[in-house]
Amino acid sequence: MSAQIEKIALFIDGANLYATAKSLGFDIDYKRLLREFQSRGYLVRAFYYTAVIEDQEYSSIRPLIDWLDYNGYTVVTKATKEFVDQTGRRKVKGNMDIELAVDAMELAPHIDQMVLFSGDGDFRSLVEAVQRRGVRVIVVSTVSTQPPMVADELRRQADQFVDIVELQSKIGRDPSERPMREPREPREGREPRQHTPQFLQRTATATAPRIEVEADDEFEDD
Repeated sequence: MSAQIEKIALFIDGANLYATAKSLGFDIDYKRLLREFQSRGYLVRAFYYTAVIEDQEYSSIRPLIDWLDYNGYTVVTKATKEFVDQTGRRKVKGNMDIELAVDAMELAPHIDQMVLFSGDGDFRSLVEAVQRRGVRVIVVSTVSTQPPMVADELRRQADQFVDIVELQSKIGRDPSERPMREPREPREGREPRQHTPQFLQRTATATAPRIEVEADDEFEDD
């Protein structure tokens, strides 16, 4: 480690990371993930972004969000939006790209290294903008699946690409441990609540039932 400790921030695209780990057949141990990056420098903030369906009777993602919010993560959520497509099918859409990008640009002047847990090619421009501010960007995803979970343009833009398979022994959950409930695909929702920005705040907000949105952020009714 260099004499000057690097200031690090994690930006976790929850749906994308969930889909990536699921495709590789392992679960993320978020306590171990936090410890791993705390050992690499001064961890300024660990953001976790996810869109949620609120006001359901039960949501399988709520235990995870609650745990993260009380154990060192800054959880940023917003309600999904429903719309009807041209065929008359109701779809649920939730995208956290803007929230992640705004937080990253605001925090960039205060960090040396940004670790982005996502393979979404839409983040390429964000990575480039953060790099122009002097921040080194590491992208964590995988090329071990077919097709790869990381967009080629994002991988090329990053200062360093880390295949999450290389981190599995450090951030994966022990199969013998009892896993948290896995998030499931949303199917229905009601009127969303106003999203409250949580940039650099530590408040316990995950009190409403919530559910994980898959990586493509769009779903159809059966």
